[in-house]
Amino acid sequence: MIVAELEQRGETVSRAAVQRWVEAGRVLVYGKPCKASALVAAGTEVDVDPAPEPSTTVTPDASVAFRVVFEDEHLLVVDKPAGLVVHPARGNWEGTLVHGLAAHGLDLAALADSTEGVAAPPRPGIVHRLDKGTSGLLVVAKSVAVREALKLLFASHDIDREYLAIVVGEASDRRFDTLHGRSPGDRTKFTSRGAPVGAKRAITTVRVLERLAGTSLVACTLETGRTHQIRVHLAEQMKTPVLGDATYGDRPLDRAIATIGAALGHQALHARVLGFVHPVTKKRARFESEPPADFQAALAAARALGADAPKRRRTKR
Repeated sequence: MIVAELEQRGETVSRAAVQRWVEAGRVLVYGKPCKASALVAAGTEVDVDPAPEPSTTVTPDASVAFRVVFEDEHLLVVDKPAGLVVHPARGNWEGTLVHGLAAHGLDLAALADSTEGVAAPPRPGIVHRLDKGTSGLLVVAKSVAVREALKLLFASHDIDREYLAIVVGEASDRRFDTLHGRSPGDRTKFTSRGAPVGAKRAITTVRVLERLAGTSLVACTLETGRTHQIRVHLAEQMKTPVLGDATYGDRPLDRAIATIGAALGHQALHARVLGFVHPVTKKRARFESEPPADFQAALAAARALGADAPKRRRTKR
């Protein structure tokens, strides 16, 4: 009940977290702590005092590979490879980007909330994230003040973000403005159809860069940053799922395209551009990253299937 109510208000929380709150006496029914097994009737007054996220011990791991694109005393911008999980979570407690950042020298203690006595927060300095199978640019704060300032920029959508994607099918220049939330039938997935759980507005602009034989290369600009937003919009709204996306796309009927996606092994999605006003210097910063080798190999293989030259000429501006 609590999980569903919070999601209706746009707050995503796990059942395990709610269980911890109950055990800590932070969930009150008519002013008294309740038990997890308690039956609560509709209309009952329930007060919830969310606990801070539990601390996570992060052991620096220099074997975690990523490229530092920019760094100063306040923040750093990194180029994350596909396959690397951003922060520790269930199923991925080791070998994440956070472990690599700790080895790089990120001061986790400086990012702790001293008022709660947390030695190492689970997502130190992480303001936004990229899915495991997505590569590209990510900004990381080095202090609580910079982290909060960056969060405000993201909340106000004052961030430039452009992604490259290879999609299955013939894409078109479109702008999607939909509701976006968890799928009622599968909590691991998100949807832009109907009335999703915890729905929020999601806006993506898609621009076709190149049409190929059975696939398209597109640039996607984000006005909002919902989880799986691009993947959902491309798959559900345009019917052109990202190549290699096993969550939102079926195996392509064209065997050659399916083979390219299988060889890639993850969604063909790359965060190419990241721009923002530096929270401290107030200077406008813009960073670009070329797609990694496996993305470029998939694109080369798609091109080799035969470009749709006549259609490309008709759409050329």
